[in-house]
Amino acid sequence: MNVLKTGLLLVLLTVVLVLVGRLVGGTQGATTAFGVAMLMNLASYWFGDRMVLAMYRAKPLSEAEAPVVYRVVREISVRERMPMPALYLLPTATPNAFATGRSPTHASVAVTMGLLQLLNEEELKGVLAHELSHVKNRDTLVMTIAAAIAGAISMLASWARWGLGTAGHRDDRRNASTAAAHVFALVTVAVLAPLAAMLVQLAISRTREFGADASGARLAGTPQGLARALEKLEGAVRARPMEHANPATAHLFIVNPLRAGAIATLFSTHPPLEERVRRLRALKL
Repeated sequence: MNVLKTGLLLVLLTVVLVLVGRLVGGTQGATTAFGVAMLMNLASYWFGDRMVLAMYRAKPLSEAEAPVVYRVVREISVRERMPMPALYLLPTATPNAFATGRSPTHASVAVTMGLLQLLNEEELKGVLAHELSHVKNRDTLVMTIAAAIAGAISMLASWARWGLGTAGHRDDRRNASTAAAHVFALVTVAVLAPLAAMLVQLAISRTREFGADASGARLAGTPQGLARALEKLEGAVRARPMEHANPATAHLFIVNPLRAGAIATLFSTHPPLEERVRRLRALKL
């Protein structure tokens, strides 16, 4: 995603934060939210990758633990003249993977224990090539920033829900119309702010995943390994969703780590798996 799109996304997320802040706390809330947005933009640019890795308790992955991962990542990195990213392991049995970082020179690729146990080498190569394509195409910057600021939006929604619990104590000092407007504003934020965060992830993920699938298949040399891997991952995550997965970071993963029902599927951060697999198997390299 190019610099212009990244900038527009940051502006959009900042506007959402300011509007939510105003609804929660009036002019002072809007000013505070704007300050939070600026800090989040800067923090997510410089430290967003570390924040996401820490959120999932990721540990550095050694070559002795996963020689195949190192061999595949090193091979692709050398061939594509990319710096080799730092590799991390997430201590969860749910198979998945993601890439993060502000640039190819400051990138990380994380895999779960479940991924290493589930996939064969060709399938693993497809997944790693998919993540490296995000790094090569500089998707990781906007993904990391979106995750950080979407989390801030969700945080403001939590503040609003807390405000609903204490609104009654304050509202007895206000007239009826002002109290009703205050409660309505808090309800609006509590309901719509998480939805706004989810829609940001949706807009980013659905467009980037198709491109990363195609370019990842080219990096791997075949689309078949990635296609089979996606089918395995989807089934495994459906049977065993990732515990403590944060919806604000769901779009980072190669497949959605959360269990999606019929309604949730309509607002999924990822394109339909069947369509991703169909496109991969129809791809001519």
